[in-house]
Amino acid sequence: MDEIREHGSVGVSSIARRLGVSELTVRRDINTLAQQGLVTRVHGGATLRSAIEPGLSPALVGHDPAVTRYTIGMVVPSLEYYWPPIVHGARAQATQLRARLLLRASTYELRDNRRQVEALLNTPGLHGLIVAPDTHAEHGIEMLEWLDALPVPVVLAERRVRAAAAAPHLESVVSDHAAGAALAVRHLVAAGHERIGLIVESENPTGRHVRRGWRDALRSLGLPVDVVSMTGVRFDAPGREREMDEALRLIRETATTAVIVLPDPQALALEQHALDRGIRVPHDLAIVAYDDDVARFGDPAITAVRPAKQHVGREAVNLLIARLEAGSSRPAYRVKLSPELHVRESSLRPSITDDAGPAPRVPPRPLLKETL
Repeated sequence: MDEIREHGSVGVSSIARRLGVSELTVRRDINTLAQQGLVTRVHGGATLRSAIEPGLSPALVGHDPAVTRYTIGMVVPSLEYYWPPIVHGARAQATQLRARLLLRASTYELRDNRRQVEALLNTPGLHGLIVAPDTHAEHGIEMLEWLDALPVPVVLAERRVRAAAAAPHLESVVSDHAAGAALAVRHLVAAGHERIGLIVESENPTGRHVRRGWRDALRSLGLPVDVVSMTGVRFDAPGREREMDEALRLIRETATTAVIVLPDPQALALEQHALDRGIRVPHDLAIVAYDDDVARFGDPAITAVRPAKQHVGREAVNLLIARLEAGSSRPAYRVKLSPELHVRESSLRPSITDDAGPAPRVPPRPLLKETL
């Protein structure tokens, strides 16, 4: 309950890992709490008690019609990694602006997204929607145009309106992941690195923009592009040691001396495996994580790019309410939020200390073959 109150929701897998219990135990607890009227069960987890449940009185969800100005529906593709802070930010801002937020968890499938949106549209008094469909999936253009034609205003969260879509009314708020990746590249260059690689778990949807920002930054700075570049790797699944050994082999063979890893649990796993194989971090290999949920727990702590997730949720609510209050005379806003870089030991040159100035620009030493 403490986790749900703080973040607005929990995912079964993530809270099981955090508490050190089985997923079955968590599901049983969620069922018990739901039966007691304390939480709402959703796909993959639980949220604060939600007014979308039939027969639930306003008093149970803290909704007072006398003070609530707007009712907002929100559909997110997951309550696992990445999305809970966005939901928490949206809830906090909705409360501050006297709006009621109805949350539904979906999947990354457009059909399920549409079904959840249609369910919210049937809610009496719904004023607007915040949604996050995979707009680059098959039929993504069709989905955007359908959302644009709905009878209530729609804001996309962490999704962009594709140029090919005829959707002039859709608004959006996204993290500028390309700029975040470029921020990581520039930091590593300042630390003396020139051969900077990239490892991403998936190209869809965040990885696509991270890769673009990384590639464009290498080219604009005149850096080599024949460095390690991997997609679809999982360092937290069966066969993980083989995957990580392969990554380290490619890092060595391409003389890559620094790597950006998305997301940060994968960066943490790679760092530990590198150390187990006798590769020193940051002496032999510098690591920057993209995302900052667990990066600080590394030893050494991992430098990380942190998207402003809570602010994505807050700004989505702000955009929607601004549109509701201004009406159709207000132009569609499409907002980008800049991530921040949190520098830690995993990417600093060994000579850098808290009291020292910038390290001299010297070529980093490539990994030695003997390390594997």
